[in-house]
Amino acid sequence: MEQQNRSEYIDLREVFGKILSKKKSFFKVWGITFVLACAWILPIPRSYDAEVVLAPESVESSSVGTLGSLASTFGFNIGSIGGNDALYPLLYPDLMSSNDFMVSLLDIQVSTDDGSLTTDYLTYLTQHQKVAFYRWPLIWLNRLKKKIFPPKHSGGSVDGKIDPFYLSYEEDQLLKAMKDMITCSVDKKTDVITIRVTDQDPLVCATIADSVRVRLQNFITEYRTSKARIDKDYYERLVEEAHTEYERSMARYGRYCDTHRDIILQSMLSERDALENDMQLKYQTYQAMSTQLEAAKAKVQESTPAFTVLQGASVPVKAAHPKRMLFVLGMLILVTIGYMLYILRDELKKTIS
Repeated sequence: MEQQNRSEYIDLREVFGKILSKKKSFFKVWGITFVLACAWILPIPRSYDAEVVLAPESVESSSVGTLGSLASTFGFNIGSIGGNDALYPLLYPDLMSSNDFMVSLLDIQVSTDDGSLTTDYLTYLTQHQKVAFYRWPLIWLNRLKKKIFPPKHSGGSVDGKIDPFYLSYEEDQLLKAMKDMITCSVDKKTDVITIRVTDQDPLVCATIADSVRVRLQNFITEYRTSKARIDKDYYERLVEEAHTEYERSMARYGRYCDTHRDIILQSMLSERDALENDMQLKYQTYQAMSTQLEAAKAKVQESTPAFTVLQGASVPVKAAHPKRMLFVLGMLILVTIGYMLYILRDELKKTIS
């Protein structure tokens, strides 16, 4: 009852009349807001987005295949968890956000869309980024602060190469900015990987997106095939050694036969047979190692994952950030609501009290 009595004192016609009586001041507030919002948003450099969508080959254990199919109907994916693969797709975002992976991208050669610049990604990020003019004083103050109070942390690049294990303050800030610009997401139901890159230049944006895809595929392929490649290298050494031993044994047998023609002594015949048996044994070993090598090569090919590119990188046509019109419209709406509350502040106080 008390709330109903309070609501009886609110006259909507009086409220709208009071708001309409301030319509001239509304136009002044809108004009000032529009100018300030444009002054804030227009100097911010425009940036572009490029996406790459991948569908990786699933690695499932046969024991969980049926259960995984059943769980997928409820929106769960347990295939990669139940398998033997430690680097399943849900870990790809963590892999891409690691310092080692980010540092590996800094040597990529990029070119701007207007063709005015061709350099490595590190130089592009550190020397060719645009900033809003009102951030210049803050940048200058930060540089002055670093000169007066140099950081105690002594890490940094050695011979022009960044060490991801021991970063300087500037390098750490650079990698953090890269992690915001280069992101990876994985659909938990389908394991579809989406790589998104944001950059101020459209061509650089697409170049980095495609390069990240290649680097990610190479890393995963190297991981998946590491055991098989070690086995292949091992059998290659064994084949080489077995072939060398076979050639030596064959050479000894040939020399003996050449120097002992028309022999009749049993001891010499026995020695010749021993050399021949040794040669045959070396050949069988060589043949067996060659078979194992071919099997190891097939295992490498079998372990190599396949990726289907559902959406390749392309140079974006329109800028994605910032949303200038939406920002200005949002500020106008926000200021309008705030100014209305300011006009009706006395009525609101009476209603609340």
